[in-house]
This record gives sequence, C-alpha cells and structure tokens, in this order.
Amino acid sequence: MKVADNVNPNVYEKGSLREVTKSDLDEELKDDFDQREIFDIIRNISDPEHPLTLEELRVVEESNVIIDNENNLVHVYFTPTIPHCSMATLIGLSIRVQLLRALPSRFKVTVEVTEGTHVSEHAVNKQLADKERIAAALENNNLVQIINQCVRSF
Repeated sequence: MKVADNVNPNVYEKGSLREVTKSDLDEELKDDFDQREIFDIIRNISDPEHPLTLEELRVVEESNVIIDNENNLVHVYFTPTIPHCSMATLIGLSIRVQLLRALPSRFKVTVEVTEGTHVSEHAVNKQLADKERIAAALENNNLVQIINQCVRSF
C-alpha cells in the first residue's frame, strides 16, 4: 500500500451552502452558470489520499474558477496540498470528469494546476490538456473506479 504524500494535511472549514432563491427554481428564466455554481459542482470531490474533500484541503477554491457563458468556457485552477503531490494529475482528472458529467456538452472545460504550486505543473497541465491522453485514461477501468470514488456524491 502506498503511503500518502502529505500524511498530515492542513484541513479548513467548509464554506456555507449556496442559498436557493425563487429565481433559481423558475424554469422559464435563462439561467447562466456562475462561479459559485461551478465551485459547488467540484467542492465535494474526495481527495484520493484522504477522507476529505478538495474544498476542505483548499485544493479548489471558488476564486480559482473562471466561467465565460458567452463563449462556453470553464477554467478551474487547483492547488495541490504539497509541491510534489503525486496525485495532482488524478485530482485534475477527477475535477475535469465531474465538470464534464455535470455541465452541458457546449462547455469547453480546462483544468490546470495553479501556477507555482507544483514542481511538475507544466507536465501535469500538459497531461490534463491532452484530449487523447484523457480519453485513454478514461478507458482504464481501474482508473475510472478511482475517479468514481473521488467524485461520488455525499
């Protein structure tokens, strides 16, 4: 069994849930996605090494989500808990899979390591941007099982 890279991570308090308004429930209104809505989709993804969410570890934060409804773009920056995290690509892949499953197919989703937060950020970002590598990874049943465990609903 592999020992976790970060045996004793900092754990932060989870933020409050989004308040549902009357207009949120009105199916007749055009309802663009906003930064908070995208964050809510990814905040409860489990860390692959700890029984904690990416929000609790501050791997994902609402301020690191960029949404452009007009051009159908979603960009998420994530911050590994340590600069040499061996799970960075798996975490990025889990974020990407969760967004692709939850958002309409019109959106182009980009997931990247926050600049300066990982020793191999360029290599990780290159893997996360390579559609062929992602498709191949998602054909690996063992990897898909791990991703499904990370993105399961709470």
